[in-house]
Amino acid sequence: MISIHLLQKSFGKNHVLKGVDLTFDQPGIVAVLGPNGSGKTTIIKSILGMVLPDEGTIKVQGEDIKGKWLYRNQIAYLPQIARFPENLTVAELLRMVKDLNTGKTHDEELIKLFGLETFLDKRLGNLSGGTRQKVNLVLTFMYDCPIIIMDEPTAGLDPISLVRLKELIHNQRLIGKTILITTHVMSLVEELADEVVFLLEGHIHFRGSLKKLEEMTGEANVEKATAKLLQPPS
Repeated sequence: MISIHLLQKSFGKNHVLKGVDLTFDQPGIVAVLGPNGSGKTTIIKSILGMVLPDEGTIKVQGEDIKGKWLYRNQIAYLPQIARFPENLTVAELLRMVKDLNTGKTHDEELIKLFGLETFLDKRLGNLSGGTRQKVNLVLTFMYDCPIIIMDEPTAGLDPISLVRLKELIHNQRLIGKTILITTHVMSLVEELADEVVFLLEGHIHFRGSLKKLEEMTGEANVEKATAKLLQPPS
């Protein structure tokens, strides 16, 4: 579904991506991991057309995305920090988004799932960080997109909402979605991920299953295994 070939991107003298090759062509959940500055967000924003690569190609559903934008209708995106118009209510924001897209929505089920019924008439600027994240999740999942990209999806969520989010992600996987998640929460990776991509200094340092990661590092959990990937060779 997504094919990335020899992707390069620099910001000034900072060479963030150094010829990255990645393909996501199977349904499932891929955790894109790496330390801060490793290039995770740059790859995501390049797929979404928010960052223009210096070199390389990105194809979505077999079509080069350069100069295109309609392909984004196939991708649901949850940013790490949602920027909402502070003066709008939750209900007004949802109506505005629906006015921009005539596809079938699932917002009513999602509002109920995350317990947002009593917040629909509240202004976004008055909401807590956790409640804003729930609104962000409703916007992400309200349309039936084959590709879902989430940047730190668990930020600010209470335990009940976290459990419901995990179930929602799992159910999306079961119906054949391709899901990319960037996160520093390793328990989320252990529970959900089919595969891990570990970025380091602009390169793919590891790609494979959790079992392969643990076997390669000799560690029994993802947190220790990824920490070991960061250690210089002895």
